[in-house]
Amino acid sequence: MEFIELSMKPAEILDNPLFNKGTAFTKEERDSLHLHGLLPFHVSTLEEQVQRRYENFKERRDDLSKYIFLSSLQNRNEILFYRLVYEHIAEMLPLIYTPTVGDVSLHYSILYRQHRGIYISYPLQDKIGEIVATLPNEEVDVIVVTDGERILGLGDVGVGGMAIPQGKLALYTLFGGIHPGRVLPVMLDVGTNNQKLLDDPLYLGWRNPRITGSEYDSFVDAFVRQIKKRFPKVLLQWEDFAKPHARPLLEKYKDQICSFNDDIQGTAAVALAAIIGAVKQAKGKLKDQKIVMFGGGSAGLGIASLIMDAMRLEGCSESEAQKNFYIIDIDGLIHTKLSRMDAEQKRFARDFNELKNWQAASGDKYTLLDVVKNVKPTILIGVSAQPNVFSEEVVKTMASHVERPIIFPLSNPTSRCEAKPEDLIRWTNGKAIIATGSPFAPVEFNGKKIRIAQCNNVYIFPGVGLGVVACQSPKVTEKMFIRAADVLSDNAPLLKDPTASIFPDVENLRDVSRKIAIAVAKVAAEEGLVPHSSQSEIERKVDEKMWFPEYPNFRRKNR
Repeated sequence: MEFIELSMKPAEILDNPLFNKGTAFTKEERDSLHLHGLLPFHVSTLEEQVQRRYENFKERRDDLSKYIFLSSLQNRNEILFYRLVYEHIAEMLPLIYTPTVGDVSLHYSILYRQHRGIYISYPLQDKIGEIVATLPNEEVDVIVVTDGERILGLGDVGVGGMAIPQGKLALYTLFGGIHPGRVLPVMLDVGTNNQKLLDDPLYLGWRNPRITGSEYDSFVDAFVRQIKKRFPKVLLQWEDFAKPHARPLLEKYKDQICSFNDDIQGTAAVALAAIIGAVKQAKGKLKDQKIVMFGGGSAGLGIASLIMDAMRLEGCSESEAQKNFYIIDIDGLIHTKLSRMDAEQKRFARDFNELKNWQAASGDKYTLLDVVKNVKPTILIGVSAQPNVFSEEVVKTMASHVERPIIFPLSNPTSRCEAKPEDLIRWTNGKAIIATGSPFAPVEFNGKKIRIAQCNNVYIFPGVGLGVVACQSPKVTEKMFIRAADVLSDNAPLLKDPTASIFPDVENLRDVSRKIAIAVAKVAAEEGLVPHSSQSEIERKVDEKMWFPEYPNFRRKNR
């Protein structure tokens, strides 16, 4: 029997969520660690504790109360928390992440209870090295960092953005098996432009307008430099940065520290997987699709870019692939005559000359309906955070030109979704293949129950992260995300049942993440980032990294 030796005082053990087993400490452990009298007499099994906590959980009547219950449990006993959530994953996933985490971020200063992760605030910029150097973590595999400026579809929530890294890392542990003691959520508190927060006397962040320009760049650079110094092999995930910073940070640091942006690359990969699965079910080819992207921000452009890369792997040239995309932003369809475009948008801008004969165009601004009427798209994706913009007219027009319209209203939380699944099913007479950004209940149509896939990044990033960490790749590449999307699409239940979901059940996601991790490690070898290994060796490395919530055995360390 293997033991972990502890030299901590009894109260310190019970206060440490990674070591605290609560009533599950055995008699021998209580003897050795001097815990008698600090716990009730009965020794519980982990299974008994899960049952007890679940009965308590069911007494909570609303989602926010359930989140608070689970968060409090995580801060007391992490193993019990993860085992409880694992045993009830379909019920609890929406509570520990979207959509509930959006409400948590909006009320973070009121809900704050216990330290988890680090808050690096701009006034402490000269102490970044000290903050990082004194972290208790001996090693960290994964960091998720945000500055809180563009949280989900909610915008600037300031320090409340910390709820996102905390939630994302819980998913890394649940589905990727990354040990909870080897993850670190980070909040870069650079102020907020949310006046409501600045005026709130209970707001916990730095009450100052957001820093910008060289001040911002230098601050982030200092953070990356100190993290790389302390944890040179860590995987850094950029999360919920606003468009002006998201792509520049990714491009600047992707070769300096092993890192990726989940909103750009993770969102793109899970959308790509959904599209590949839907196209397979519709008996088509990816390179033949006409894609309308409603939303020209970092998420939309990231999705378009990765799909285009996948088309090129099918044999398209870049120019041929680009012709399949129509990006719609605040000024309508992006075309060459527009003056307001960034470099990434220009890459997808349509030649204005090809639009001259379009029907129902109003001046130089082409609406979503104009584009759908003239392009006759096979795929419509929404990442705009504008609710109900996929109108009945738009959807019925699209459905009149394609046998199985692929429609993905991906904005979250639910209140920002571009269309409700039940409307899409009704307007297309049950033919639409749908994936959403937030969870929706199955839709009853013509006596059948149609399951709605949630295009959640959780299907991709835990597996990608696990693979990168297991093989110790020094960087994350686009090919890794494309391969991950391929693996995920191969596991689409829709391929066997047209009324099934595009994505596997979350109960099976841990196994899918393992498959993705193995594929990612192979890509790292193919691209020369790590030495080549046999299939069995790759699987061994991945399996060794996959932690499962079970209690270890403890005893006191001999002095």
